[in-house]
Amino acid sequence: MSIQSPITSSPAQTSGADSQGLLAAWPCERPLAMLASHGGGPFGRFTFAASPVSELELRGPETLERLRSQLAGVGSAEGVDPLPSGHGYFVMLNYDLFRHLEPTAISECPPIDDRDWPDAILLRCEGGILQTEDAMTIRGDPAVVPALTPRRLPRPKIGPLQGDLQADEYRQGVERVIEHVHAGDCFQANLAQRFGADFNGSIRSLAATAFEAAAPRYGAVLECGSGRSIVSLSPELFLESRPGPDGIGVRTRPIKGTRPSDRTVDELAASEKDAAELNMIIDLMRNDLGRVCRIGSIEVSQPRSIETHPTVHHGIAEVSGVLRPEFGVADLILAAFPPGSVTGAPKIQAMRIIDELEPVRRGPYCGAIGWIDDSGFSVLNVAIRTITATGTPGAAPDEIDGRLDYHAGCGIVAESHPHEEYLESLDKAEVFRRTIGHPPEVDRAPMPLDQPARPVSR
Repeated sequence: MSIQSPITSSPAQTSGADSQGLLAAWPCERPLAMLASHGGGPFGRFTFAASPVSELELRGPETLERLRSQLAGVGSAEGVDPLPSGHGYFVMLNYDLFRHLEPTAISECPPIDDRDWPDAILLRCEGGILQTEDAMTIRGDPAVVPALTPRRLPRPKIGPLQGDLQADEYRQGVERVIEHVHAGDCFQANLAQRFGADFNGSIRSLAATAFEAAAPRYGAVLECGSGRSIVSLSPELFLESRPGPDGIGVRTRPIKGTRPSDRTVDELAASEKDAAELNMIIDLMRNDLGRVCRIGSIEVSQPRSIETHPTVHHGIAEVSGVLRPEFGVADLILAAFPPGSVTGAPKIQAMRIIDELEPVRRGPYCGAIGWIDDSGFSVLNVAIRTITATGTPGAAPDEIDGRLDYHAGCGIVAESHPHEEYLESLDKAEVFRRTIGHPPEVDRAPMPLDQPARPVSR
Protein backbone atom coordinates (compact mmCIF):
# COMPACT_ATOMS: atom_id res chain seq x y z
CA MET A 1 0.00 0.00 0.00
CA SER A 2 1.24 3.51 -0.83
CA ILE A 3 0.43 6.37 1.53
CA GLN A 4 1.46 9.92 2.25
CA SER A 5 1.15 10.53 5.98
CA PRO A 6 2.65 13.03 8.40
CA ILE A 7 5.38 11.84 10.75
CA THR A 8 3.93 12.63 14.12
CA SER A 9 4.26 9.39 16.05
CA SER A 10 7.14 10.28 18.35
CA PRO A 11 9.49 13.10 19.35
CA ALA A 12 12.38 10.97 18.14
CA GLN A 13 10.99 10.99 14.62
CA THR A 14 10.35 14.73 14.45
CA SER A 15 13.90 15.51 15.61
CA GLY A 16 15.36 14.93 12.15
CA ALA A 17 13.86 18.13 10.80
CA ASP A 18 16.73 19.05 8.47
CA SER A 19 19.17 17.20 6.23
CA GLN A 20 21.85 17.04 8.93
CA GLY A 21 19.26 15.77 11.40
CA LEU A 22 18.14 13.05 9.00
CA LEU A 23 21.74 11.99 8.42
CA ALA A 24 22.31 11.62 12.15
CA ALA A 25 18.97 9.95 12.91
CA TRP A 26 18.96 7.40 10.08
CA PRO A 27 19.52 3.91 11.54
CA CYS A 28 23.17 2.96 11.18
CA GLU A 29 22.26 -0.55 9.99
CA ARG A 30 20.09 0.72 7.09
CA PRO A 31 21.60 2.08 3.84
CA LEU A 32 20.73 5.66 2.97
CA ALA A 33 20.01 7.53 -0.25
CA MET A 34 19.07 11.20 0.00
CA LEU A 35 18.40 14.34 -1.98
CA ALA A 36 18.92 17.49 0.08
CA SER A 37 18.09 20.92 -1.33
CA HIS A 38 19.05 24.08 0.53
CA GLY A 39 18.80 27.79 -0.12
CA GLY A 40 15.13 28.61 0.25
CA GLY A 41 12.77 29.83 -2.45
CA PRO A 42 12.13 27.45 -5.36
CA PHE A 43 15.40 25.61 -4.72
CA GLY A 44 15.07 24.58 -1.10
CA ARG A 45 11.83 22.76 -1.87
CA PHE A 46 12.46 19.39 -0.26
CA THR A 47 14.74 16.79 1.25
CA PHE A 48 13.92 13.15 0.53
CA ALA A 49 15.59 10.17 2.21
CA ALA A 50 15.05 6.44 1.77
CA SER A 51 16.61 3.02 2.27
CA PRO A 52 16.86 1.41 -1.18
CA VAL A 53 15.26 -2.02 -1.53
CA SER A 54 17.60 -3.04 -4.37
CA GLU A 55 20.72 -1.87 -6.17
CA LEU A 56 21.60 -2.26 -9.84
CA GLU A 57 25.08 -1.55 -11.24
CA LEU A 58 25.32 -1.13 -15.01
CA ARG A 59 28.53 -1.43 -17.04
CA GLY A 60 29.43 -1.55 -20.71
CA PRO A 61 27.62 -0.70 -23.95
CA GLU A 62 24.44 -2.47 -22.81
CA THR A 63 24.05 0.21 -20.10
CA LEU A 64 22.08 2.43 -22.50
CA GLU A 65 19.41 -0.13 -23.34
CA ARG A 66 19.19 -1.37 -19.77
CA LEU A 67 18.61 2.19 -18.58
CA ARG A 68 15.80 2.58 -21.09
CA SER A 69 14.36 -0.78 -20.03
CA GLN A 70 14.50 -0.02 -16.29
CA LEU A 71 12.93 3.41 -16.76
CA ALA A 72 10.30 2.30 -19.28
CA GLY A 73 7.68 2.16 -16.53
CA VAL A 74 8.11 5.84 -15.63
CA GLY A 75 4.74 7.46 -16.28
CA SER A 76 3.54 10.88 -17.34
CA ALA A 77 0.31 11.34 -15.42
CA GLU A 78 -1.14 14.83 -15.60
CA GLY A 79 -1.03 17.04 -12.56
CA VAL A 80 1.42 14.95 -10.55
CA ASP A 81 2.93 16.46 -7.44
CA PRO A 82 6.47 17.68 -8.37
CA LEU A 83 7.89 15.85 -5.36
CA PRO A 84 9.10 12.27 -4.81
CA SER A 85 6.18 9.86 -4.37
CA GLY A 86 8.40 7.34 -2.60
CA HIS A 87 8.36 4.98 -5.59
CA GLY A 88 11.27 5.43 -7.98
CA TYR A 89 15.04 5.38 -8.39
CA PHE A 90 17.96 7.27 -6.99
CA VAL A 91 20.34 7.46 -9.95
CA MET A 92 24.06 7.97 -10.51
CA LEU A 93 25.17 8.41 -14.12
CA ASN A 94 28.95 8.27 -14.57
CA TYR A 95 30.44 10.97 -16.80
CA ASP A 96 32.23 8.19 -18.68
CA LEU A 97 28.89 6.86 -19.87
CA PHE A 98 29.66 9.13 -22.84
CA ARG A 99 32.02 6.39 -24.09
CA HIS A 100 28.93 4.43 -25.14
CA LEU A 101 26.84 7.44 -26.21
CA GLU A 102 29.53 9.25 -28.22
CA PRO A 103 32.45 6.87 -28.93
CA THR A 104 33.94 9.37 -31.40
CA ALA A 105 34.72 11.59 -28.38
CA ILE A 106 37.19 9.03 -27.01
CA SER A 107 40.79 10.18 -27.53
CA GLU A 108 43.65 8.02 -28.77
CA CYS A 109 45.27 8.34 -25.33
CA PRO A 110 42.35 8.18 -22.88
CA PRO A 111 42.72 8.77 -19.14
CA ILE A 112 43.28 5.87 -16.77
CA ASP A 113 40.40 4.36 -14.81
CA ASP A 114 41.83 3.94 -11.31
CA ARG A 115 38.53 3.96 -9.34
CA ASP A 116 36.41 1.55 -11.44
CA TRP A 117 33.01 3.19 -10.91
CA PRO A 118 30.09 1.60 -12.80
CA ASP A 119 28.63 3.47 -15.76
CA ALA A 120 25.37 3.83 -13.84
CA ILE A 121 23.85 2.89 -10.49
CA LEU A 122 20.09 2.61 -9.91
CA LEU A 123 18.87 2.38 -6.32
CA ARG A 124 15.23 1.28 -6.23
CA CYS A 125 13.07 2.74 -3.48
CA GLU A 126 9.48 1.99 -2.45
CA GLY A 127 9.09 4.48 0.38
CA GLY A 128 10.90 7.25 2.20
CA ILE A 129 10.72 10.41 4.28
CA LEU A 130 9.94 13.70 2.56
CA GLN A 131 10.76 16.93 4.34
CA THR A 132 9.43 20.27 3.12
CA GLU A 133 9.07 23.67 4.77
CA ASP A 134 5.69 22.64 6.12
CA ALA A 135 6.09 19.06 7.34
CA MET A 136 7.83 15.71 7.30
CA THR A 137 5.76 12.95 5.70
CA ILE A 138 6.09 9.31 4.78
CA ARG A 139 5.84 8.82 1.03
CA GLY A 140 5.17 5.41 -0.44
CA ASP A 141 5.14 2.20 1.60
CA PRO A 142 5.57 2.90 5.34
CA ALA A 143 6.73 -0.68 5.91
CA VAL A 144 10.09 0.10 4.30
CA VAL A 145 10.61 3.43 6.11
CA PRO A 146 12.72 3.15 9.27
CA ALA A 147 12.00 4.90 12.55
CA LEU A 148 14.50 7.67 13.29
CA THR A 149 16.63 7.68 16.40
CA PRO A 150 18.84 10.72 17.06
CA ARG A 151 22.52 9.94 17.67
CA ARG A 152 25.87 11.65 17.46
CA LEU A 153 27.73 10.82 14.27
CA PRO A 154 31.32 9.73 14.88
CA ARG A 155 34.00 12.01 13.46
CA PRO A 156 35.86 10.30 10.60
CA LYS A 157 39.63 10.17 10.22
CA ILE A 158 40.77 12.16 7.17
CA GLY A 159 44.32 12.45 5.91
CA PRO A 160 46.03 15.47 4.35
CA LEU A 161 44.67 16.83 1.10
CA GLN A 162 46.73 16.15 -2.01
CA GLY A 163 46.25 16.97 -5.68
CA ASP A 164 47.01 14.65 -8.58
CA LEU A 165 48.58 17.52 -10.51
CA GLN A 166 51.15 20.16 -9.66
CA ALA A 167 50.07 23.75 -10.26
CA ASP A 168 52.28 23.99 -13.35
CA GLU A 169 50.78 20.81 -14.79
CA TYR A 170 47.23 22.17 -14.57
CA ARG A 171 48.32 25.52 -16.07
CA GLN A 172 50.01 23.66 -18.92
CA GLY A 173 46.75 21.79 -19.56
CA VAL A 174 44.94 25.11 -19.79
CA GLU A 175 47.53 26.29 -22.30
CA ARG A 176 46.89 23.21 -24.41
CA VAL A 177 43.14 23.88 -24.42
CA ILE A 178 43.79 27.49 -25.51
CA GLU A 179 45.92 26.13 -28.35
CA HIS A 180 43.00 23.93 -29.43
CA VAL A 181 40.69 26.95 -29.36
CA HIS A 182 43.06 29.03 -31.50
CA ALA A 183 43.40 26.10 -33.90
CA GLY A 184 39.61 26.08 -34.36
CA ASP A 185 39.09 22.68 -32.70
CA CYS A 186 36.58 24.08 -30.18
CA PHE A 187 35.27 27.33 -28.74
CA GLN A 188 35.42 26.16 -25.13
CA ALA A 189 36.44 23.07 -23.15
CA ASN A 190 36.18 22.30 -19.46
CA LEU A 191 39.39 21.08 -17.82
CA ALA A 192 39.42 19.52 -14.34
CA GLN A 193 41.95 18.36 -11.79
CA ARG A 194 41.49 15.86 -8.94
CA PHE A 195 42.16 16.30 -5.24
CA GLY A 196 42.01 13.53 -2.66
CA ALA A 197 42.60 12.36 0.88
CA ASP A 198 42.66 9.12 2.85
CA PHE A 199 39.41 8.47 4.70
CA ASN A 200 38.17 6.14 7.40
CA GLY A 201 34.76 6.52 8.99
CA SER A 202 31.17 7.61 8.47
CA ILE A 203 30.07 9.07 5.13
CA ARG A 204 27.03 10.54 6.89
CA SER A 205 29.29 12.47 9.24
CA LEU A 206 31.22 13.77 6.23
CA ALA A 207 27.96 14.71 4.48
CA ALA A 208 26.62 16.59 7.51
CA THR A 209 29.77 18.71 7.63
CA ALA A 210 29.69 19.24 3.86
CA PHE A 211 26.04 20.31 3.81
CA GLU A 212 26.72 22.83 6.55
CA ALA A 213 29.66 24.26 4.60
CA ALA A 214 28.00 24.32 1.16
CA ALA A 215 24.20 24.53 1.66
CA PRO A 216 23.84 22.85 -1.76
CA ARG A 217 20.74 23.52 -3.83
CA TYR A 218 20.94 20.06 -5.42
CA GLY A 219 22.77 18.04 -2.76
CA ALA A 220 22.74 14.26 -2.51
CA VAL A 221 24.09 11.34 -0.50
CA LEU A 222 24.21 7.86 -2.02
CA GLU A 223 25.51 4.84 -0.12
CA CYS A 224 25.98 2.56 -3.09
CA GLY A 225 27.29 -0.58 -1.43
CA SER A 226 30.51 -2.39 -2.42
CA GLY A 227 32.61 0.25 -0.66
CA ARG A 228 31.28 3.19 -2.70
CA SER A 229 29.53 6.35 -1.55
CA ILE A 230 28.84 9.81 -2.95
CA VAL A 231 28.29 13.18 -1.28
CA SER A 232 27.23 15.74 -3.88
CA LEU A 233 27.17 19.47 -3.09
CA SER A 234 26.01 20.55 -6.51
CA PRO A 235 24.59 24.05 -7.09
CA GLU A 236 23.50 23.14 -10.63
CA LEU A 237 20.37 21.55 -12.09
CA PHE A 238 21.03 19.28 -15.06
CA LEU A 239 17.45 18.27 -15.83
CA GLU A 240 14.02 18.39 -14.24
CA SER A 241 10.89 16.85 -15.74
CA ARG A 242 7.33 17.64 -14.60
CA PRO A 243 4.30 16.01 -16.22
CA GLY A 244 1.49 18.48 -16.89
CA PRO A 245 -1.64 18.99 -18.98
CA ASP A 246 0.41 19.99 -22.04
CA GLY A 247 2.96 17.19 -21.74
CA ILE A 248 6.17 16.69 -19.78
CA GLY A 249 7.82 20.05 -19.13
CA VAL A 250 11.60 19.99 -18.85
CA ARG A 251 14.16 22.54 -17.73
CA THR A 252 17.89 22.87 -17.25
CA ARG A 253 19.87 25.57 -15.40
CA PRO A 254 23.47 25.70 -16.72
CA ILE A 255 26.17 27.52 -14.75
CA LYS A 256 29.13 29.37 -16.24
CA GLY A 257 31.26 31.95 -14.47
CA THR A 258 32.57 31.77 -10.91
CA ARG A 259 34.03 34.21 -8.38
CA PRO A 260 34.84 33.73 -4.67
CA SER A 261 31.95 34.90 -2.50
CA ASP A 262 34.18 37.42 -0.72
CA ARG A 263 34.36 39.41 -3.99
CA THR A 264 31.54 41.58 -5.29
CA VAL A 265 28.70 40.23 -7.39
CA ASP A 266 29.23 43.13 -9.80
CA GLU A 267 32.64 41.77 -10.82
CA LEU A 268 31.10 38.60 -12.24
CA ALA A 269 27.99 40.36 -13.56
CA ALA A 270 30.15 42.76 -15.62
CA SER A 271 32.42 40.05 -17.09
CA GLU A 272 31.88 39.82 -20.85
CA LYS A 273 34.04 36.68 -21.00
CA ASP A 274 31.87 34.83 -18.48
CA ALA A 275 28.67 36.04 -20.15
CA ALA A 276 29.93 34.77 -23.52
CA GLU A 277 30.79 31.37 -21.99
CA LEU A 278 27.29 31.02 -20.57
CA ASN A 279 25.69 32.04 -23.88
CA MET A 280 27.63 29.28 -25.65
CA ILE A 281 26.32 26.69 -23.18
CA ILE A 282 22.76 28.04 -23.41
CA ASP A 283 22.89 27.43 -27.17
CA LEU A 284 24.36 23.96 -26.59
CA MET A 285 21.62 23.01 -24.12
CA ARG A 286 18.92 24.36 -26.46
CA ASN A 287 20.34 22.07 -29.13
CA ASP A 288 20.42 19.05 -26.78
CA LEU A 289 16.84 19.59 -25.61
CA GLY A 290 15.79 20.14 -29.21
CA ARG A 291 16.60 16.50 -29.95
CA VAL A 292 13.61 15.37 -27.85
CA CYS A 293 11.41 18.46 -27.27
CA ARG A 294 8.53 19.81 -29.31
CA ILE A 295 9.44 22.25 -32.05
CA GLY A 296 8.84 25.78 -30.83
CA SER A 297 8.66 24.82 -27.14
CA ILE A 298 12.28 25.57 -26.23
CA GLU A 299 12.95 28.96 -24.71
CA VAL A 300 15.42 30.73 -22.44
CA SER A 301 13.01 30.96 -19.53
CA GLN A 302 15.50 32.88 -17.37
CA PRO A 303 18.31 34.97 -18.86
CA ARG A 304 21.71 35.26 -17.21
CA SER A 305 21.63 36.13 -13.52
CA ILE A 306 24.08 35.85 -10.62
CA GLU A 307 23.53 33.41 -7.75
CA THR A 308 25.46 33.58 -4.49
CA HIS A 309 26.44 30.42 -2.61
CA PRO A 310 28.43 30.06 0.64
CA THR A 311 31.84 29.98 -1.08
CA VAL A 312 31.25 31.32 -4.63
CA HIS A 313 29.12 33.47 -6.94
CA HIS A 314 27.88 31.81 -10.15
CA GLY A 315 26.44 33.00 -13.46
CA ILE A 316 23.34 30.97 -14.33
CA ALA A 317 20.47 30.81 -16.84
CA GLU A 318 17.49 28.54 -17.44
CA VAL A 319 16.36 26.78 -20.62
CA SER A 320 13.00 25.00 -20.79
CA GLY A 321 10.88 23.00 -23.22
CA VAL A 322 8.16 20.34 -23.55
CA LEU A 323 9.04 16.72 -24.32
CA ARG A 324 7.62 15.21 -27.49
CA PRO A 325 5.02 12.54 -26.66
CA GLU A 326 7.03 9.70 -28.23
CA PHE A 327 9.92 10.27 -25.80
CA GLY A 328 10.27 9.45 -22.11
CA VAL A 329 12.54 10.54 -19.27
CA ALA A 330 15.32 8.12 -20.26
CA ASP A 331 15.36 9.57 -23.80
CA LEU A 332 15.60 13.08 -22.37
CA ILE A 333 18.53 12.21 -20.14
CA LEU A 334 20.51 10.37 -22.80
CA ALA A 335 19.88 13.11 -25.38
CA ALA A 336 21.47 15.75 -23.13
CA PHE A 337 24.18 13.67 -21.41
CA PRO A 338 26.84 14.58 -20.37
CA PRO A 339 25.78 18.06 -19.22
CA GLY A 340 26.99 20.72 -21.63
CA SER A 341 28.23 23.10 -18.94
CA VAL A 342 30.96 20.62 -17.94
CA THR A 343 32.06 19.61 -21.43
CA GLY A 344 32.27 22.63 -23.75
CA ALA A 345 31.34 23.58 -27.29
CA PRO A 346 31.11 22.05 -29.79
CA LYS A 347 30.32 19.25 -27.38
CA ILE A 348 31.92 16.19 -28.97
CA GLN A 349 35.14 17.99 -29.89
CA ALA A 350 35.38 19.43 -26.37
CA MET A 351 34.87 15.97 -24.84
CA ARG A 352 37.65 14.55 -27.00
CA ILE A 353 40.03 17.29 -25.83
CA ILE A 354 39.10 16.62 -22.19
CA ASP A 355 39.74 12.90 -22.76
CA GLU A 356 43.14 13.73 -24.20
CA LEU A 357 44.30 16.10 -21.46
CA GLU A 358 42.87 14.85 -18.15
CA PRO A 359 45.07 12.09 -16.66
CA VAL A 360 42.31 10.16 -14.80
CA ARG A 361 38.69 9.38 -15.57
CA ARG A 362 36.08 11.62 -14.01
CA GLY A 363 33.79 8.86 -12.74
CA PRO A 364 30.63 10.31 -11.14
CA TYR A 365 32.10 13.84 -11.32
CA CYS A 366 30.40 15.82 -14.10
CA GLY A 367 27.86 13.06 -14.58
CA ALA A 368 24.44 13.33 -12.96
CA ILE A 369 22.89 12.34 -9.62
CA GLY A 370 19.24 12.55 -8.68
CA TRP A 371 15.79 11.00 -8.44
CA ILE A 372 13.52 9.58 -11.15
CA ASP A 373 9.99 9.07 -9.87
CA ASP A 374 7.57 6.48 -11.21
CA SER A 375 5.14 9.38 -11.82
CA GLY A 376 7.40 10.98 -14.45
CA PHE A 377 8.74 13.70 -12.15
CA SER A 378 12.55 13.72 -12.06
CA VAL A 379 15.34 15.94 -10.86
CA LEU A 380 19.04 15.37 -11.59
CA ASN A 381 21.95 17.57 -10.73
CA VAL A 382 25.19 18.21 -12.57
CA ALA A 383 27.57 16.26 -10.35
CA ILE A 384 30.02 19.07 -9.67
CA ARG A 385 31.24 19.88 -6.13
CA THR A 386 30.97 16.14 -5.60
CA ILE A 387 32.94 13.93 -3.20
CA THR A 388 33.28 10.26 -4.04
CA ALA A 389 34.49 7.63 -1.56
CA THR A 390 35.91 4.27 -2.59
CA GLY A 391 37.45 1.59 -0.41
CA THR A 392 36.66 -1.29 1.90
CA PRO A 393 33.16 -1.37 3.40
CA GLY A 394 32.93 -1.00 7.16
CA ALA A 395 30.62 -2.63 9.67
CA ALA A 396 27.76 -0.22 8.85
CA PRO A 397 26.48 0.82 5.39
CA ASP A 398 27.87 4.37 5.77
CA GLU A 399 31.40 3.33 6.80
CA ILE A 400 34.31 3.19 4.36
CA ASP A 401 38.05 2.78 4.76
CA GLY A 402 39.64 4.15 1.63
CA ARG A 403 39.92 7.36 -0.38
CA LEU A 404 37.97 10.55 -0.97
CA ASP A 405 38.17 12.16 -4.41
CA TYR A 406 37.03 15.63 -5.48
CA HIS A 407 37.44 17.20 -8.93
CA ALA A 408 37.34 20.90 -9.74
CA GLY A 409 37.56 22.43 -13.19
CA CYS A 410 37.06 25.50 -15.36
CA GLY A 411 35.68 26.36 -18.76
CA ILE A 412 38.61 27.44 -20.96
CA VAL A 413 38.15 29.87 -23.86
CA ALA A 414 40.50 31.90 -26.05
CA GLU A 415 40.68 34.74 -23.51
CA SER A 416 41.51 32.46 -20.57
CA HIS A 417 44.69 32.99 -18.56
CA PRO A 418 46.23 29.76 -17.20
CA HIS A 419 46.97 31.02 -13.71
CA GLU A 420 43.56 32.64 -13.29
CA GLU A 421 41.90 29.39 -14.32
CA TYR A 422 44.09 27.49 -11.86
CA LEU A 423 42.98 29.85 -9.08
CA GLU A 424 39.34 29.41 -10.10
CA SER A 425 39.71 25.64 -9.77
CA LEU A 426 41.00 26.19 -6.23
CA ASP A 427 38.02 28.43 -5.45
CA LYS A 428 35.72 25.60 -6.54
CA ALA A 429 37.60 23.20 -4.26
CA GLU A 430 37.18 25.49 -1.24
CA VAL A 431 34.08 23.70 0.02
CA PHE A 432 35.97 20.39 -0.04
CA ARG A 433 38.82 21.92 1.94
CA ARG A 434 36.34 23.25 4.50
CA THR A 435 34.62 19.87 4.71
CA ILE A 436 37.68 17.78 5.43
CA GLY A 437 39.41 20.47 7.52
CA HIS A 438 42.83 20.04 5.90
CA PRO A 439 43.68 23.04 3.70
CA PRO A 440 46.52 22.23 1.28
CA GLU A 441 49.41 24.43 0.36
CA VAL A 442 48.42 26.08 -2.92
CA ASP A 443 50.29 28.33 -5.28
CA ARG A 444 48.40 31.66 -5.37
CA ALA A 445 51.40 33.75 -6.37
CA PRO A 446 50.85 35.93 -9.46
CA MET A 447 52.13 34.45 -12.70
CA PRO A 448 53.58 36.36 -15.66
CA LEU A 449 51.17 36.86 -18.54
CA ASP A 450 53.50 35.41 -21.17
CA GLN A 451 54.13 31.88 -19.87
CA PRO A 452 55.39 29.59 -22.63
CA ALA A 453 53.28 26.55 -23.45
CA ARG A 454 54.72 23.15 -22.45
CA PRO A 455 53.51 19.58 -22.87
CA VAL A 456 51.05 18.31 -20.28
CA SER A 457 52.30 15.67 -17.86
CA ARG A 458 50.19 12.53 -18.12
